[in-house]
Amino acid sequence: MTDPSSSTDAQTAEALSQMNAMNQGTLAETMGIEFLDVSPGRVVARMPVKGNTQPYGLLHGGASVVLAETVGSVAAAIHAGEGRVAMGLDINSTHHRGVRSGYVTATTTPLSEGRSVASYDVTIVDDEGRRVNTSRITCVLRDTPSRAT
Repeated sequence: MTDPSSSTDAQTAEALSQMNAMNQGTLAETMGIEFLDVSPGRVVARMPVKGNTQPYGLLHGGASVVLAETVGSVAAAIHAGEGRVAMGLDINSTHHRGVRSGYVTATTTPLSEGRSVASYDVTIVDDEGRRVNTSRITCVLRDTPSRAT
């Protein structure tokens, strides 16, 4: 008899592997973003502070926004489902504290997931679990455009 959790763990590992592979050649790869959990209603990713700082050695606020938009857009795309796309419509971001080293980790929480619009709260914390940033992203959901051949 097989353990059902081992099959689930393998599926989760495969989904994470695919998601991280999709980063190749994108801004997420440039920023060093790595997905840790990708599932309906929850996307978690981390990003190194090193290489994403402003001249004073602190994590660049724009880097936090890139991380927030990345996890929020992925959450919206999962919600949208196959044959549909999620496109960022609005994002706002509040920076709470500076970070000089280690990683920051972003976690999404759905605020509203409808047929045409989805909004998410994104919390970014440092390695000690202290809140670094709070963002809200709204995505428009559309059918995948057909392409003429």
